[in-house]
Amino acid sequence: MATATFKGDPVELSGTEQSVGDTAPDFHLQSNALEEISLSTKPGRVRVIATVPSLDTSVCSVESKRFDDEAAKMTDADFYIVSMDLPFAAKRWCGSEDAEHIHTLSDHRTGTFGQNYGVLISGGPLDRILTRAVFVVGKDNVLKHVEYCPEIAEHPNYDAALEAARAANAE
Repeated sequence: MATATFKGDPVELSGTEQSVGDTAPDFHLQSNALEEISLSTKPGRVRVIATVPSLDTSVCSVESKRFDDEAAKMTDADFYIVSMDLPFAAKRWCGSEDAEHIHTLSDHRTGTFGQNYGVLISGGPLDRILTRAVFVVGKDNVLKHVEYCPEIAEHPNYDAALEAARAANAE
């Protein structure tokens, strides 16, 4: 199972840790337009899926904005930011940050995305929040890149995720 810390203190993650080469688990998440989005919503496209604790925190906001900027340049991939934030909060954040190229998705209804991708924090003050991670899903729904950030308060390796997305598009 993946592990993470929050400001140096260990947090417990529940669910199934994913690895490169695994078939990406399907999901049913709610968009900020209150629509249901699943892995099969846009078949045959590369998806970059970043999980964040909350759009209303500084690192998550900067990360999501960075992926929005990258999504504007990489139009052959879809960029999803998944959190437990309510769709209304995600919509407000997108409006305030002029984030028009990413899809903010919420796992607030069931937490099954968090369980299936091994990013659901279990217990402690961050209970039922998602840890920071990045997954790149190829056109064939196979995971091409998986990064569980060891420290929740730190940024992911953007370059590695973006390179994996470009390589997946070239397949």
